[in-house]
Parts: sequence; C-alpha cells; structure tokens
Amino acid sequence: MTLPLWFDPTEILIGGTWQSTPRTLPVENPSNGEEIAQIARGEARDIDAAVSAAQAALEGEWGQLSAAERGRLLLAMSRRVTERAVELATLEAMDVGKPLAQARADVTALARYLEFYGGAADKVMGQTIPFQQGYTAYTLREPHGVTAHIVPWNYPMQIIGRSVGAALAMGNAAVLKPAEEASLTALAFARIADEVGMPPGAINIVPGLGEEAGAALSAHPGVNHISFTGSVAVGQKIQEAAAANVVPVTLELGGKSPQLVFGDADLGRALPFLVNAGIQNAGQTCSASSRILVQRAIYDDVLEQMAARYRDLVAGPAMADRDLGPLISARQKEIVAGYLRLASDLPIAARGQIAPDAPEGGHYVAPTLIGGGFGAHRLAQEEIFGPAQIVIPFEDEEEAIAIANGTEYGLVASVWSENGGRTMRLAKRLRVGQVFLNNYGAGGGVELPFGGVGKSGHGREKGFEALYGFSALKTVAAWHG
Repeated sequence: MTLPLWFDPTEILIGGTWQSTPRTLPVENPSNGEEIAQIARGEARDIDAAVSAAQAALEGEWGQLSAAERGRLLLAMSRRVTERAVELATLEAMDVGKPLAQARADVTALARYLEFYGGAADKVMGQTIPFQQGYTAYTLREPHGVTAHIVPWNYPMQIIGRSVGAALAMGNAAVLKPAEEASLTALAFARIADEVGMPPGAINIVPGLGEEAGAALSAHPGVNHISFTGSVAVGQKIQEAAAANVVPVTLELGGKSPQLVFGDADLGRALPFLVNAGIQNAGQTCSASSRILVQRAIYDDVLEQMAARYRDLVAGPAMADRDLGPLISARQKEIVAGYLRLASDLPIAARGQIAPDAPEGGHYVAPTLIGGGFGAHRLAQEEIFGPAQIVIPFEDEEEAIAIANGTEYGLVASVWSENGGRTMRLAKRLRVGQVFLNNYGAGGGVELPFGGVGKSGHGREKGFEALYGFSALKTVAAWHG
C-alpha cells in the first residue's frame, strides 16, 4: 500500500521554514520489514537552529498572542486532524505497526488533546493570597520558554498531543524530536500546524537519531524544560543532561502495572480489561498491564478464562486490523523473545496465533499468557514491552499489596472487587500514579493526570496538571500602604 503522504518526510521544520538535510534515515514498515520512506537525520546544528527559532518566536508573533488566540490555533489544529483522520491513521498503522482500529483511536485522541488544551488555554489562572496589611499578593502562571519534547515510537500522536499541546497552550515554543523508528505522524502534526497558521518558530521539528539529535536537544543550554517518554535508561541520561543546565524534566518511563482481581470481582466485566490491557499495541505500552494478580480462590478459573481469550488472539499486518500487530523492529522482537525464554520454568497457559498471511519479514510475536507466576520472578519484575502477561496468585489484601508494590516501577494499577471499602483502601496503598477501580485505563482519559513514581518517572501529563507543569509560578507582592 502506498503511504498517504501530502508532505516531504525528508524535511525538517525550523522557524516556519521546511528545509532538507544532507542525511536521511530509512522508514521501515514493521508489518513486512520493507522500507516505505526516508526521513531527515537531523544533527546538533539543526537542533541549535531550532532552539534559536523557538527563542525568536517567544520574542515575536507567537509570544505576543493572547491565551485565547493560542487556544483558537489549537482548536483549528484539532479540526484539521479530524479532517486528515484517514491519512493520519494509515500513516500511524504503517509506521508503528499497530492495527488500523488502534491507529484510528490515536487520531481521535490527538484531536481530543488539542481540543482540550485549546479550550483550556485561557482558563489557567493565578491566585490572590491573603497577606499583610498594605500588600496585595498574587501569583501568575507563565511559560517556561523553549520546551523540548522527545517522543517515543509507540504512541507518537497521543504523546505529541498531551505534551506539545499542553506546552503550546501555556505559551511555550516547542522543539520536537520524534523517535527515529516512527516520525511520520509527528511530521504530519507539524505540517498541520503550518496549515492552520501557527506562527513561525512556535513548533519546530527535527527527526534524527537519539544519540545525535536527541542528545543535542536534551543538553542544549537554550532549552528551559524537557518532556521525555521512553525507557528508564534513556530517561536517566536525559535527566543527567538537564541537570547540567538546571532544567526541569517531566519523565514518563517504564511500568510493570498490576491488576488485582479479588474473589468478589465481576469477572464478566473484568476479563476483557485483563487481556486487552496487556496486548494493546502488541504490549508496547508503558502502562500495559503485564501482571495479573488473582486471589487464590478464583485463580484457576480466571487463568482458564484468560487462556480461552488468548487462544483466539491473532497477530497480523497492521492494515489487516487484527487483535494486534507486529513489534516495532527486529531488535524489539529479539528482546521480547529473550524474555519469553525466561518463562521456561513456568507453565505457558496459552498462546495466541500469528495470522497465516503475516509476511515473513514482519516482526511478529504470538501473544503469550504465563501462569504459575510469583512476585520475584524476572518476568514479574522487568518491563517486557511485548504481548505477554504473567498471572500471579495471592491470598489476601496484604499479600496483594506486597506483590503489587514489589517492583521498581509505579505507573498504573487497577483493583477489581465489589467491596467498596476494599477498593478505596487499596487505592490509597498502591504505590502508583494512577489507580483504576473496576476498570483499566478509563478510555484514555485526556482529562486525567498521568505519570508515575519510582522508576516510572516524575511529573504529570494530561489534564490541567500538564498545564501547570508546562508553566512557572511567579509570585507578586505589591506594597500600596
């Protein structure tokens, strides 16, 4: 299938001007391993130019816009994203490998983020502070300045929407470095910004390798805030680079998110969530539920019902729109295969299928359900980032909490129980950034603050918390007698 490109993917956007670079990178379709395009391979000098353009935008037209005017531009982008939905979903499916239905959902999410932040742009307010006689004290929310956005390959559109959208709403000027494995919809996003009349330099995009363009951006002294989503190892490097410039960082890193299923849970409601939260986007999701903790009294029943669903799962080409697609790359496939080899001492409860029409060059892994798990096993401790879940029994609330909190991560968790007191108790005790009670994910929840603790990162994205994170608080104390 031909890529629905209405732009040149080998160009970068700096200061409102699209320009070519001397070097490019190949774009691979994970569904068949074939090259489908080329993108720019930006370098440190391109990053330097992009940061300078963002600084100029803050001093120029972009910096002079009111909050309401910024909001209208984001709302115009939201409408244009909806108009381009077919092209954007096809680009995302072919570039990332996710089923077309999931790619369509990502387009909807991007439009919703832009709509939410467009509507919120003029609604972030300071406060007046009761203070001493003779003073009026108040606070202002102001942009950081130049914000850097280093975006991963698994959900380019969604993560751009929740980070760049919030940064622009607060009046920052953005420099975006998309993942080299999946840059096409990021480039399309920048083109859409151009189409609706976003002032020059408000958005700049430089694709390239992480160790080149990404490293240059995270260490650039002209950057005032960094937003990064990705692995713990890279997040640590970015935080180290930011520390040299004393720059705040929002990090959304890995996860080992558990779902806790108690004996009184509504299994008819729970089971689809238990499985889908683990295999969505072929498990390549930071908030994927890769651990299922089940009370021992119903453990065998839940494991068998999950296994029945797993046996029906089919992995296939993105455009075939099956349950899951391929992994992003041959390297990621080997990483996941290595983790699955660690399951040799545990029973495999069920495996899904790889569709007969899946091309040999694609990076497919059959979804795998692993039973008989225990909290200390490596598969229960480390992020697999593939379509695999481990099911672990527990006796009571205390043991469930101990297992759930027993990793270095703390991103998301859910509790399945009809006992309201129990769900509220566990919501307080789970060491994570988000807890879902009798659901998982809440349909994406653009309005719901998202982020983790421990090695899942720090800072919050989504909702109004993201707007606060992309702004600096200034206190004014005026003496008037």
